[in-house]
Amino acid sequence: MDVKTLVTELLQPYLNEDQFFIVDIQVSPSRNRHKITVLLDSDTGIRIDECAQISRRLGNQLEEADIFEGQAFTLEVSSPGLDQPLLLPRQYHKNVGREVVVLLNDGQTRRGRLEEVAKNGILFRETPARRLKKNESPPEPVLIPFADIRRTTVQVSFN
Repeated sequence: MDVKTLVTELLQPYLNEDQFFIVDIQVSPSRNRHKITVLLDSDTGIRIDECAQISRRLGNQLEEADIFEGQAFTLEVSSPGLDQPLLLPRQYHKNVGREVVVLLNDGQTRRGRLEEVAKNGILFRETPARRLKKNESPPEPVLIPFADIRRTTVQVSFN
């Protein structure tokens, strides 16, 4: 069994019956010290103390399993930062109403507001390239299928 699969299996009891979900697991092998990075989230966010508790428990289990055959490893359990792209539909739900940048598979980049999440994509209202005149209406939201999205990042706003 590979390390990612083992970590995924060991994490299941700590997800609190689907309260938390796995966003990503990265394993970086090294000659000196391997690194395992686990990104977890929930619909309302995950606190640092929750990450620390999961990290302690998971770390103990990984040591017992001796996954790297006696070699040292570092385990990092955290939530995805603001700079991390949205990877799962569940992440999109908690960002409805926020400004996002969507990079499409065809190379186009679109900026706008995430209006809604549908089963197969996002309802997206593009930010006009220029300021609208008084009598102009804002663009209508369009459905962008998840299959067409390469990466979506949330834009930080201090308003």
